[in-house]
Amino acid sequence: MGEDSPRVKYPKGFGRVKRVSKFFHIYCCSPPPMVWLAMIVVGLTGGLASGKTTVANMFQSLGARIIDADELARVVVKPGKPAWRDIVKIFGPQVLAEDQTINRQTLADIVFKSPKKLHVLQTIIHPRVAREQAKQVKIIQQNDPHAVIIYDAALLLEAHAHTRMDYVIVVTADRATQLARACRRDGLTKAQALRRIRQQMPLRYKLDYADVVLDGTWPRTQLRHAVQSLYRTYANEARSRTSGRSLKTP
Repeated sequence: MGEDSPRVKYPKGFGRVKRVSKFFHIYCCSPPPMVWLAMIVVGLTGGLASGKTTVANMFQSLGARIIDADELARVVVKPGKPAWRDIVKIFGPQVLAEDQTINRQTLADIVFKSPKKLHVLQTIIHPRVAREQAKQVKIIQQNDPHAVIIYDAALLLEAHAHTRMDYVIVVTADRATQLARACRRDGLTKAQALRRIRQQMPLRYKLDYADVVLDGTWPRTQLRHAVQSLYRTYANEARSRTSGRSLKTP
């Protein structure tokens, strides 16, 4: 591949590989065993402030259906819900805002200083987010059986949600870019941003699970071209699939 091409890991037994643009390669093979009927469900992940949301927005503008894991996480921790009760019980009422919603910044300040506490929080949230994601997929499937669904999830791999995807896209960026973007976008200090990055799976390990790797520092035109080529490939595969496989739920 050329200098601008993302690195893609091709697993054994997946058949031949097709080059679909100068930017990346994509599998040209039988669908992996974890498929959602005739739809294509793509997991989109990356590091903090790597450009994942930009890629998701590009897919959405082309017609892809977006499921945002962060939005699902907000749903499952609404006041009174089981996850909300578990969080308050374990982390205390200090994580509540005046309106009784979870104060995400306060909770983040607690868990990102302790891997153990972060793990506890993830065991509360991840299974419930997975169930919500499955519900959303079923709803989309009923209305658009050949949809291309992008599951936008920063912790796709950490939550093992990649096992429910047809393909995985990892968006990368160098550490300096991540820090600058996170501080500018989220109002974090450099130390806070660095702490959050270190609590995530390192990008170099995420690449081992990627079917496609996109560089989030590419110029917008170049990144958009790559996304357009990917979307055409996924949409064509979704249209060519036949229904009949059962929908796997977590």
